[in-house]
Amino acid sequence: MSAVEKRSVTIRGHRTSYSLEKPFYDDLLAIAAARKLTLAALVAEIDATRPRDANLSSALRLYVLEWAKHGTNA
Repeated sequence: MSAVEKRSVTIRGHRTSYSLEKPFYDDLLAIAAARKLTLAALVAEIDATRPRDANLSSALRLYVLEWAKHGTNA
């Protein structure tokens, strides 16, 4: 299993971090490229739509899972 890596991103002028395993990170990069977005823009979009009681890392993983299941915008 892949080790979890912590990464930082700026969302709406606020610096935050998330922790993901490399396969999830790689899939996020691929999704961003497929949607012609920067990774930061995709993360900001996911952050804006996640439930407030869900943490960002979990929301990112769930987004990748939904994308993999449906092959479209999650």
